[in-house]
Amino acid sequence: MKEVTKEVYLKWYEDMLLWRKFEDKLAALYIQQKVRGFLHLYNGQEAVLAGALHAMDLTKDKMITAYRNHVQPIGMGVDPRRVMAELLGKVTGTSKGMGGSMHIFSKEHRFYGGHGIVGGQIPVGAGLAFGDKYFNTGGVTMTYFGDGAARQGSLHEAFNMAMLWKLPVVFIVENNGYAMGTSVERTANHTDIWKLGLGYEMPCGPVDGMNPVKVAEAMTEAIDRARRGDGPTFLEMKTYRYRGHSMSDAQLYRSKEEVEEYRKIDPITQVLDIIKDKKYATEAEIEAIEQRVKDLVQECVDFAESSPYPELEQLYDVVYAQEDYPFTPHKL
Repeated sequence: MKEVTKEVYLKWYEDMLLWRKFEDKLAALYIQQKVRGFLHLYNGQEAVLAGALHAMDLTKDKMITAYRNHVQPIGMGVDPRRVMAELLGKVTGTSKGMGGSMHIFSKEHRFYGGHGIVGGQIPVGAGLAFGDKYFNTGGVTMTYFGDGAARQGSLHEAFNMAMLWKLPVVFIVENNGYAMGTSVERTANHTDIWKLGLGYEMPCGPVDGMNPVKVAEAMTEAIDRARRGDGPTFLEMKTYRYRGHSMSDAQLYRSKEEVEEYRKIDPITQVLDIIKDKKYATEAEIEAIEQRVKDLVQECVDFAESSPYPELEQLYDVVYAQEDYPFTPHKL
């Protein structure tokens, strides 16, 4: 694994803090009805992304996930201002304001969504990996899904084909304990989701998803395996979300005490404690990081709010073009 240096810890802290504050601002904008529809926030799960990015090669590796998908593209290199603009439905967004919260996408940065169908991205991720194997790109696809999606039949079909063809894919279930409002204990007769890989003789195992170092270690091993041509791995990231499934979630299925217990192992706090213990940064330098994050989030909001909404004609520019049907000329 690439060494976890002082610089890595400082980057992890700044990145994870940005993702957290970005999402906190989205929650506020949602209450103001500036973000419409559904809004699923990532608060608490940041170590899963931070550790994975440390292990990935962003020049060729891909990522695909479900609808809790705002901060992943930022980590992959997408301009956070464009992500914010997409969430506000503005034309400067990643999909010109027509995808919204659940469908962030960037082909340029190899981030393939944002999928609203539960488990729908799992076979698509295997398909992306098939393309990498077919064209011998050397890339690996990180395919993320939640614990609820682990109960979908598409997972088993994708697992079977991925093992049969030794596809360069890493399947990652982000087990935050609840599929919407239903605990893992109530959805199956087993709680160790990673064991689903055993039925396909797929390398698999649990990972501490609140610790970016543990995530990076497991992801490095899985990515190396895939890049060697030895096929997929299935990892269960045991993590937790501090907010509800979506902004409309009353969270009646868990207690405030349970949430507070998990806040004691907040991944951002864990990283900050190491920075302070090892004297990687002074208090002034930490405050400077926090101010940079605050300023960037505000810059994203200002950019999004000052951007225009799409023109109505755009509706006709993002559909299939038929050459012998001249009545809807396309501009895009």
